[in-house]
Amino acid sequence: MQIVTSIAEMRRLTRDYARRGLTVGFVPTMGALHAGHLSLVARSRRECDITIASIFVNPLQFAANEDYARYPRTFHDDSRQLESAGVTALFAPSADEMYPAGSNGNPENFLVQPGPLGSRLDGASRPGHFTGVATVVAKLFHIVAPTRAYFGQKDAAQVAVLRRMVRDLNFDVELVACPIIREADGLAMSSRNRYLSPAERRDALVLHRAIGNAAMLYMMGESSADALIAAAQTEFALTPAARIDYITLVDPDTLLPLKQAAPGALFAVAAYLGNTRLIDNWLIGQEL
Repeated sequence: MQIVTSIAEMRRLTRDYARRGLTVGFVPTMGALHAGHLSLVARSRRECDITIASIFVNPLQFAANEDYARYPRTFHDDSRQLESAGVTALFAPSADEMYPAGSNGNPENFLVQPGPLGSRLDGASRPGHFTGVATVVAKLFHIVAPTRAYFGQKDAAQVAVLRRMVRDLNFDVELVACPIIREADGLAMSSRNRYLSPAERRDALVLHRAIGNAAMLYMMGESSADALIAAAQTEFALTPAARIDYITLVDPDTLLPLKQAAPGALFAVAAYLGNTRLIDNWLIGQEL
């Protein structure tokens, strides 16, 4: 696996792949990899000739009170995992390479603004977050020029924002959302799970149980959003250490609330365990 740290070198590689007529799959990450990330790599390898991954902890998507400084950075372990998984090239730029002269913190810097979509769901809890996500992913798409890009369904709001960006800004890339990968006990895999204390890790299972309550009620014939949300809230009431951020039923593309559940709708949950914010969701009609 080739490790590339400069934009110029990455572009030289991708131009060579294009000249050779090779399809390129791209898995952008912030590192701290787990089996969920590796499932994206595996999907890319099945569907593309070349798989490129990136590791970049993007400062632009963290607010001042968030965990940028302590976000886990495990580059050597991550790179070994990616090489073992069959990644052809790893793009690992520095912040200065991606944002010259500290432009990530400059209010006059040119940014990709996602509009109202960026202030819904997780965007409501993390103002400016999706501006940072859209900006860095747009830059990565221009640098890597992938045929397909792979993202996890756990970050459902991110998927909605990036799908809209690809459509509205005419990116020549297919965005592929891949199923949530879970621990054996049902917890959605996340790099932030490693922040949890043993007690918080146990309590974090409430997210999956809450969604399970709503799913069971839906499969029994209930489709009212209010009823499904109430079923999830009942589970959270049994775990007072978990602080609800949101429980909602939304359209997966617009992230606007729905009154009735139907196949394809997104039932989404976010909660805090201590200082750690976790998210989970269920696309109604799919296996949970």
